[in-house]
Amino acid sequence: MPNRDYLAIPDPEVEACLDKMPGFGPVPGDMVSARLAFDKLVIVAARKATEPFLPHESEYRVQEFQIPVDSGEIAVRCLMPITVGQENKTFPLLYWTHGGGWLFGNLDMDDMFLRTICVELQITVVNVDYRLAPEYPFPTGVNDAYTALKWAVNHTPLLSVDPSKGFIVSGSSAGGNLATVIAHRSQDDPFFEGRRVTGQLLQIPAICHPGGYPDEYKGELLSFDTTGDARLLAKAHMVATYEKYGAPATNPECSPLLYPSHKGQPPAYMQVCGVDPLRDEALLYERLLRDDGVKTKLEVYPGVGHGFHIYAPESKSAKKFVQDFKYGLKWLLAGRYLRDSNINSPNFICIRNVPGKL
Repeated sequence: MPNRDYLAIPDPEVEACLDKMPGFGPVPGDMVSARLAFDKLVIVAARKATEPFLPHESEYRVQEFQIPVDSGEIAVRCLMPITVGQENKTFPLLYWTHGGGWLFGNLDMDDMFLRTICVELQITVVNVDYRLAPEYPFPTGVNDAYTALKWAVNHTPLLSVDPSKGFIVSGSSAGGNLATVIAHRSQDDPFFEGRRVTGQLLQIPAICHPGGYPDEYKGELLSFDTTGDARLLAKAHMVATYEKYGAPATNPECSPLLYPSHKGQPPAYMQVCGVDPLRDEALLYERLLRDDGVKTKLEVYPGVGHGFHIYAPESKSAKKFVQDFKYGLKWLLAGRYLRDSNINSPNFICIRNVPGKL
C-alpha cells in the first residue's frame, strides 16, 4: 500500500492565495443558480489568470459552428493560427473538452488559455460545448464529444488541419474523463482509419467513479477519502456530481479505469495534483497504461489541489503547471509519427516526473 501523504502537505504559497478566495459550497439543486455561481467564481478566475498572456487577435482567427447531435445541436469554437504569406498552411489538431464535473462549464471557461496555446504552439484548437447533466445525463456528454470529434475530422480543410501532424484529444477534470473515453471509443472505429488519434493530454482527470473502484486496487485508491476535505474539490462535491451525472459506476465510459484493456491507446501526457480526491485513480490509470504498453509522461504536483492554477496563477507551482502543459503537448506532437510505426523508439519513452516514490 503506497504512502502518498507527503503529496498532500499544502504548498504555503498556494494556500496563501486560496485564503483570499471564497470557499465552495455544496452543489445546489437549482442548476441555474449553481451555474451562475460557478461562472462567477471559476470561469472569471480562469479568464483573469490567462488574460495577460492573450495573443494579439491578428495572430489567430476564431470561428464558431453549430453542429448536429442526437436530438439537438451543440457549439464548437475553433481557433486557428494565422501565418502571413502561408494562407494554405496546415496545423496539428488539439481537440478540447472543458471541465466542470459534467454539470458546469462552457466554451468561455478555457477560451483565453486555448487562444494562447493556439498561437504559441501553432496548433488548431477545437473547443466543444457538450451538453450538461442533469438536464442531459450520461451518456449525452460522451456522445456529444464523440460526434464533435468526428465533425472536426470531417472538416479538416475548413480548420486548416492535417491530422498526420498531430491529432490530440485533451481536457481538464471531467473534460479529461471525456478525452480518455473518446480516445478509447475511437481506437477501433473504422471512421478514424488513416486518421487516428495520436495522443491524449489528460489534466487532473476523473478516471473512475468511486463506486466502481476494483477490489484489487482499493488499497491504493485512498485519496478520495484521505483528501476528502480538500479546499478546491472535496469528496462531497464529487459524490453529488456523480449523482447528477447519472452514470453507472462500473460503465467504462464513465470509469475508463475499468476498460478491460488499454492496449493500443495513443501516448498519454497526464497532470495530477497531490491534494486532489482524484489523484490516486489518475496515478493508477497511468500505471495501467504503461503496463499495457502505452507510452506515458506523468507530472505530479505536490501540495496543490484540483484546478489550483487558476486561483494562484502567480505561484511557482501554477507557472510550472501551465508550462508543463505546453511541454506535454510538444512531447505528444513530437512522438506522433511513432503512433503506427516505431513505438519502441528510445526517443519516446515513459517519463515520470514524480516527487518521492509512488
